[in-house]
Amino acid sequence: MARERRKVLVGRVTSDKMDKTIVVQIERLKRHALYGKVIRFHNKYKVHDEQNSAKIGDTVKIIEAMPTSKEKRWALVEILDKSAL
Repeated sequence: MARERRKVLVGRVTSDKMDKTIVVQIERLKRHALYGKVIRFHNKYKVHDEQNSAKIGDTVKIIEAMPTSKEKRWALVEILDKSAL
């Protein structure tokens, strides 16, 4: 039986005020089952950022990880796009 791979998500940093932690918002588009209208859904994840390198507005790639604290279950993999802020 093959080992399951860890989930990888891409999102935008909404907060970097905590030490070694960022908040990343993931936005998903889903079509309504009956009416067909496209609806935006978003989730926020607390992500471990060891070097405090990500800033607000950056687009980042995160990966599922072992729990670091009560709410942190994700880790920063790389910064895909730096914000112009």
